[in-house]
Amino acid sequence: MAVRFRKSIKLAPGIRMNLSGSGLGWTLGPRGASVGISSRGTRVNTSFAGFSASHQISRPKRAVRTVPTNTSSEKVSMTCKVADDGQLIFLDSNGAPVADHLVALAKQQHKDGLLNLIQAKCDDINAEIESIAEVHLETPNSNQVPRFSLPTFDIPQPAQPAPLKLRFLDRLLKNRRLRVEAEHRRAMAEFEQNSIDWRAQKAEFARMVEERRDLIERRIYSDTSAMETWLEEVLSDISWPRETEVAFEVLDEGRSVMLDVDLPEVEDMPSKIAAVPARGMKLSVKDLSPTKVQKLYMEHIHAVVFRLIGEVFAALPSARDVVVSGYSQRRNAATGRSQDDYLVSVLVQRNDWNQIDFDHLDQIQVTESLTRFDLRRMMSKTGVFKPIEPLRRP
Repeated sequence: MAVRFRKSIKLAPGIRMNLSGSGLGWTLGPRGASVGISSRGTRVNTSFAGFSASHQISRPKRAVRTVPTNTSSEKVSMTCKVADDGQLIFLDSNGAPVADHLVALAKQQHKDGLLNLIQAKCDDINAEIESIAEVHLETPNSNQVPRFSLPTFDIPQPAQPAPLKLRFLDRLLKNRRLRVEAEHRRAMAEFEQNSIDWRAQKAEFARMVEERRDLIERRIYSDTSAMETWLEEVLSDISWPRETEVAFEVLDEGRSVMLDVDLPEVEDMPSKIAAVPARGMKLSVKDLSPTKVQKLYMEHIHAVVFRLIGEVFAALPSARDVVVSGYSQRRNAATGRSQDDYLVSVLVQRNDWNQIDFDHLDQIQVTESLTRFDLRRMMSKTGVFKPIEPLRRP
C-alpha cells in the first residue's frame, strides 16, 4: 500500500533503547531460560520456540565377578526437546535418538531439572497468549507529562599506575632497571591516553544528557520534528509481542497525530494452550478452537490500537487528538492476490481519553472501550473483520 505518513518505524519484540555512559544504544533481551545439568549443578535455559539441556548421565558399568573393582561412570551428553505433542525427545550429540535405557536414566537422575523445563515451556506458551491479548495493560497515564530522568555515567575513570619503585636487583643491574623504567613509562603513557579518552567520553555523555533534557523539558512542546523524534523513541521502547510496523505524522504544530499500524494476520496468532499434568513427565498441549483464535486476534488488534493512542497522548502533551488506523494483509476474494485492508480506525480527543482510569486497565474490555470514541470498524461478534475506509485528517 502507499504509505500515508512520512515517518515509519519497525518495532521489534524485546528490543529497548537505553542511554548509558557509552552513549545511546540498544539492549536486546531474549525471553526464557535454559537447563544444563553437570557435576557443578543445574543451569536452566529455555526459549519459547523450544528448549534444550545438556545432561551428564552416570551409568555404572557391570562389575566383573570375583574381581573387586571400583565403580566407574560413563558421561553421556544429550539434548532434550519438547515435541509439538508435548512429549520429551532426547537426542545425542549427533542428533540421533538416545537409547531408551539412557532416557530412563536421564529422567531418573534429573527429574527436577526436566520438570522445570516442562513448566518453563508451559509458562512460555501460555504467556504468549496473555501478552498478545493484554498489550494495553501497560498503557501509560496520559494525565502525566514526560519527565527527564538523569542517567548515570557508568564508565569508571582509568586507574593511575603505581609509582615507580625499583627493587634491589633493579638498581644493581642496569638493563633490568632500564626495562622496568620503560615499562612504567609505557603504562603512564597508556594511562594518560585513557584519561584523555575518558574525559572526552564524559563530556560527550554530558552533552547528550543536556540535549535529551532539552528535548523532553522544552522541545517536545513546540518543535514538531522533536515531537516525532521523541514519539519514535517512546514507541521503540515498547516490548511488543510481535514485530510491529507503525507509520505516523505529527500535524498542526503538534495538536494532531495520525498513525497507521501494520497489524498481524490471524494466522500469526498463537493457537495452542499448555498445561503440566499431575502425573507423567510430559507437557499437555492442546489446540485452541478457531473461534477462540479469532477472538484472540480481535482482542490483540484493539489492544494494539488502544496502547498506541495512550502512548501518543502520554508522550506528546501538546497533542489534542489522535487518529490510529490498523490494516492487515489479506487475500482478495476475487483475485486471490494479497492486499492491504484497513480493519479498524478511531479518532480520539484528549479530553475524552483522560476519562479512563489508568489504575484499573485490567477492568477494561478493550474491544468495547474504543466504542466510546469516533470508531470505524465492521466486525462480527466472533471477531471477523470486514474492510473499511480509514479516517482522514480531523
